[in-house]
Amino acid sequence: MNIVIALLIFSLLVIIHELGHFMLARLNGVEVTEFSIGMGPRIVTLVKTDAGIRIKFFVSNSVFETSAGWAGKTKYSIKILPFGGSCIMLGEDDVVEEDRAFCKKTVYQRMSIVFAGPFFNFVLAFILAVIINSVSGFDKPIVTSVESGMPMDEAGVLPGDEIVKINGSKIVIDREIGSYFMFNPISKDDTFEMTLMRDGEKYTVNVKPKLGEIMTVKDGFMHGVVEPETKKASSYRLGFGYGAPRQKGSALQVLKYSAYEVKYWIDTTVKSLGMLITGKIGKDDISGPVGIVSTVGDLVDDSSVFGISSVVLSLIYFSILLSANLGVMNLLPIPALDGGRLFFQIIEIIRGKPISPEKEGIVTMIGFVLLMLLMVFVMFNDIQKLILR
Repeated sequence: MNIVIALLIFSLLVIIHELGHFMLARLNGVEVTEFSIGMGPRIVTLVKTDAGIRIKFFVSNSVFETSAGWAGKTKYSIKILPFGGSCIMLGEDDVVEEDRAFCKKTVYQRMSIVFAGPFFNFVLAFILAVIINSVSGFDKPIVTSVESGMPMDEAGVLPGDEIVKINGSKIVIDREIGSYFMFNPISKDDTFEMTLMRDGEKYTVNVKPKLGEIMTVKDGFMHGVVEPETKKASSYRLGFGYGAPRQKGSALQVLKYSAYEVKYWIDTTVKSLGMLITGKIGKDDISGPVGIVSTVGDLVDDSSVFGISSVVLSLIYFSILLSANLGVMNLLPIPALDGGRLFFQIIEIIRGKPISPEKEGIVTMIGFVLLMLLMVFVMFNDIQKLILR
């Protein structure tokens, strides 16, 4: 069941992505030869011809080319493997001397078509965030506790104060606090300028981390059988807690916090990629399809004790993360991805003429092969992590 749920989520994200390409292609007068749901051999194909709607089963490519009335019409297919999808356009990968070919459109029209895929992923993430924030409310960055004798206490911060900025970085939702300190770990020589709000008035404090003790739980005990062994550890901290209950608000607030939700996941994805490139995070911190299935299983198991509505909301929230992540990843300037194609189109604008299709095709093929190798590596890594759990 977890595999089915993960496939449905991933398929939704890819279909929405391809729908973005499809809609902008049609808007710009580009012929879409086929829009499909799924991958592999076709199960059923529908075509609206001049003589009416035609439906055929298990259609091959040769049938596409020879069927009367199908030329120049968009074929809508459902394929056998229930994940992914595609939007195939005339003249997308070769030169076609027709006005409705992708390659015959202006560079800005082609850029809009390519960018529409990732953009639709961001739109989907926003819609899902609206659902979450409407049903469960949004998470404001409220201080929930202040530890006596620690820097935030000494600076006069009180529970209930709202954090607005940390060292100039705007804070709008609760999770941005944790993310800030994840990407900017606290050390003893740091000083943090915190802007907070109390009773509608902003104030600023400068706090320097102080060494303090925290309680940790020793691993290796059985839940419900043996009492966990705790021990004290020291670390440099500011001495405050956050994570207030989610709050509901007006429709305008829902839209505002939903937009920041998407921004949060885009920022987190970009910064995580930066840490991956610089070696601050390793291979065990990334996941592919197998890891996603495992995470979906954990989400379902953990939230099922609270009822089906909790399961649904947890999966919607996870889909926000995945959709924003997919949008960002597709915008990377890597051949075979949308970002790679956009990169070539930007070069075309600078040069005043397009790069030859042959050269672009070679680079794209190399990028595709490397991407497939990366996917194999990530999948192997996911399986290895599952075995060692």
